[in-house]
Amino acid sequence: MVNKKGKGLGRGIDAIFSDLDTEARSDDAVVDLKLAEIRPNPYQPRQNFDESALNDLAQSIRATGVFQPIIVRKSVNGYEIIAGERRFRASKLAEKTTIPAIIRDFDERAMMEVAVLENLQRENLTPIEEAQAYDMLIKKLNLTQAEVSKRLGKSRPYIANYLRLLSLPPIVKQMLSEGKLSMGQARTLLSLKDKSKLLALAKRTASEGLTVRQLEKLIAEQNEGAKKKAAAQPKSPYLRASENQLVDRFGTKVNIAQTHKGKGKIEIDFTNTEDLNRILSLLDVNID
Repeated sequence: MVNKKGKGLGRGIDAIFSDLDTEARSDDAVVDLKLAEIRPNPYQPRQNFDESALNDLAQSIRATGVFQPIIVRKSVNGYEIIAGERRFRASKLAEKTTIPAIIRDFDERAMMEVAVLENLQRENLTPIEEAQAYDMLIKKLNLTQAEVSKRLGKSRPYIANYLRLLSLPPIVKQMLSEGKLSMGQARTLLSLKDKSKLLALAKRTASEGLTVRQLEKLIAEQNEGAKKKAAAQPKSPYLRASENQLVDRFGTKVNIAQTHKGKGKIEIDFTNTEDLNRILSLLDVNID
């Protein structure tokens, strides 16, 4: 596997790969395995493979074969790829029946970690695929954002910004993956308060080629308009009565704001730490 340092991944990733033993060594036993017996890594985060690049690689394999063996592990039904899925796919396109391989002993956790980390090294992951890779490390390996940040040599805000992309509507995520929206545009869209308007604004951004600065201005205007509209709407007798009861209960100003579709928020004012502790005590909240 070629070490390509994509997207500025830190030194920590080299140590991880060294520990996971995904590199071919001079004393490795290379065997020819049937392509029909091999399956992709089930934890592969990459969803799209560049067809043009695969066809180029397939042409090379037709002419000269596969120089670097893939790494696999034995599974219940044949083998699963640890590293080298592009070579595997290109070999199938080249109509080969076998591929040189090295067999390693990997457990499920290591399989998943290699799939994610190998792809993070490459430069052509889409932002959504990169975000899903971080999300997989967090959920499947029970890591925190801080731990992922440390292991990959990335800042915590960098990881958090990518993870936020996963909250975008599916169509907007697809637009980002297809390059119709930039990472900066997608991140800016997340600041829109009224999420029901996000898709329409994303489409407008793509069709008009709005810059991030132009988009920020539009969103600021829409957020301010939504805020004024909400403030202008009179509260229902039920909400006013509820506020009054909470004021009596907590002895401080309380505001109940209803947004849309029945959702809303309750704001309780406090003047200092002692006042906050008093309110928390009334709510039966104990902070150790």
